[in-house]
Amino acid sequence: MIDQQRRAFVATPEPGQPLDSPGGFLTFMAKAEQTDGSLTAFESSAAPGHGPPFHLHVREDEVMYVLEGRLRFRLEETLHEAPAGSFVFLPRGVPHTWQSVGEALARIFVVFTPAAPGMERFFESAARLPEDKRTADAFRNFADDAGMVVVGPPLAQSHPPPLVRG
Repeated sequence: MIDQQRRAFVATPEPGQPLDSPGGFLTFMAKAEQTDGSLTAFESSAAPGHGPPFHLHVREDEVMYVLEGRLRFRLEETLHEAPAGSFVFLPRGVPHTWQSVGEALARIFVVFTPAAPGMERFFESAARLPEDKRTADAFRNFADDAGMVVVGPPLAQSHPPPLVRG
């Protein structure tokens, strides 16, 4: 029997207006209401040096696929390099963060499962803030509704990348 709440759909490369999110832009490809709560999916970009505070998700697993650029991840206490083509699985409850460390914008495809309507609201709320107010403290302000717990600073602060001298 087919679930009448869930409908098949195709999200074209520009399905909606991108949100001006902290560090880059975010475009939802699938939201909770479209998938009957199965998943939330979006493409996001991150400017060099940008990334969220060290945090965990209480209700959802997260999957990230690096489309372009280069990221560094902190998964619990371990650092990992993640160039384009890298796949990262983040089970709920696992503290993590990431940082764009390339010279250009990084592009990331992200999926939350089950759907994360709290995260959808989080990004929409963050996009409404003036750019100078999009700080780690603002991240904390929206975290509870999003089902996140902030457990530390961004990777740029906790583990600054080594200086590269030319």
